[in-house]
Amino acid sequence: MSTFIQGIRLCGHRHQSAKRYLEAAQAKSHCVIRHYPQNCCDRCHTLSRYRGTCHEGSVTVYMALILCLMFSLLSAGIQSVRYAAARTQILHGVDIGLYSLFAQYDRTLLDRFDLFAIDASGADGSLDLGFLYDEFNSYMRPILHQNHQRLLLLQSGLSGYSLLTDDNGAVFYRQAVQYMRQTAAAQFIAQIQERNERVSSSLREAQEAGARVEDPGTMANYSEAMEDAARRSEEELERQREEAAAAGGDGMFTGDGGAIPDPSEDSGTVNPIPLIQRVMNMGILPLVFPPTKALSGEYISTGSLPSRRILAGGAGMEGVYPRESGIFSDPLFQEYVVSKLGHFMRPADQGLQYQLEYVLCRKDSDQENLESVARRLLLIREGVNAAAITADPMKMNQAISLSCVIAAGFHCSPAPAVILAALVVCWAFAESVLDVRTLLEGGKVPLIKTADQWQLSLENLPDLLSRLDSDRRSDPGGISYTDYLQGLLFMENRHFKIMGTLDMIEQTMQKSMGWEGFRIDHCVAGAGGSVDILANERWYLTAERTFCYD
Repeated sequence: MSTFIQGIRLCGHRHQSAKRYLEAAQAKSHCVIRHYPQNCCDRCHTLSRYRGTCHEGSVTVYMALILCLMFSLLSAGIQSVRYAAARTQILHGVDIGLYSLFAQYDRTLLDRFDLFAIDASGADGSLDLGFLYDEFNSYMRPILHQNHQRLLLLQSGLSGYSLLTDDNGAVFYRQAVQYMRQTAAAQFIAQIQERNERVSSSLREAQEAGARVEDPGTMANYSEAMEDAARRSEEELERQREEAAAAGGDGMFTGDGGAIPDPSEDSGTVNPIPLIQRVMNMGILPLVFPPTKALSGEYISTGSLPSRRILAGGAGMEGVYPRESGIFSDPLFQEYVVSKLGHFMRPADQGLQYQLEYVLCRKDSDQENLESVARRLLLIREGVNAAAITADPMKMNQAISLSCVIAAGFHCSPAPAVILAALVVCWAFAESVLDVRTLLEGGKVPLIKTADQWQLSLENLPDLLSRLDSDRRSDPGGISYTDYLQGLLFMENRHFKIMGTLDMIEQTMQKSMGWEGFRIDHCVAGAGGSVDILANERWYLTAERTFCYD
């Protein structure tokens, strides 16, 4: 066998000679390659330019191997392109499915609170993951059937999902901070941080001082001392009566026969402490609530709110959300809470109207929440005002003089120091009532008062109830009710504020949507989709994608 592949090219215009040459070549077991150029005639298939002649052609084995290799590479390249095209189409389908799914975010939640999430609450109040799966599949399947790829969907599903309440509300916290960071300038953020730290630090110290001032032991010591002084005075009077009767007298007389005077009655001085004690035992809200305002009567059941129930949790999305830990994160979140929730000065229009007060106090009604905040403000103002009294020599001299007059009204005088401590507490309390009443009416009160900013004199202390509106005044350079609320919020820890805010968002959404089945822990903020595909009847491909609002 020759090492060449023999071949012939039929040529000439005589058909018979060409036929005989072909038969002879086939008889010798040569491989015949027929080559008919385009200009070969239809009758004899011969090339006119080669008339009367015949030529043989050959190809080497090495050339054949090279051609085989080239054809193999070409075939492999074509298969690689088909594989990459199938893979790209699958990933594109998963992406389209997730993007289309999360384009169905709740518009009410976005309009009211600037939060992106899908409400996946089912009709029975449970988390409906089937809805998410069906929507994901419905948008993904048409993409898999495009082009000429043969993509067979073996199985698909959600590889994970995250909720707004996951990680103690960290997902919600991150969205709120990101929103405020995009809408607030850096300089404004720094000012917020500085103001909140300054106010909260002062309020914390004032609250601690107020707790010491309003220590029940102070008034208890006063009551005990007064009762002891009254008992001993009565015993002394009884002894003097007996002595006077033995001496033939008919009344209360001193050693020289005169009646024993009462210094309090002679000077016309009234002891304000018993009156203020009775005022302290009254409800705080009637004292501080201004007559120009209307009190909300809204009430909710807090037992089913997110902070009081076991929340649903996401799965398979650990590590997707980076933890929000910037130095401005907490001030930004607090600004978000203040701007989105209602309070006494700017009531909400759905559900509880005093929502910031709820975040701080967690009571069932607006009235209870407002009363709790008013009590905290009263405690803060008491501490600041008591410090202002003790730091002012003129006020302390007035208090000392009055305590000495009160003590002198007993035959067996109690310790003036006990009366002085109770008197300072009562004076600070009365001044604080006017302060809180001013705040609730929309006025401003300085954190630390000067002598000129003081409202209630010691002489007018017994007339507190008649001077609730006449003696109080607002200071333009002071701190407003909203500022005090922000200071109180800044004193609370992050988790406490997050859960209280989620409570208010959920109940607001329920009222505004008219659907009690809404649950904030059923709001999906991210998910992952996974599919298994048989591509072109030969490749098993798995694709997974994750999407989250950020």
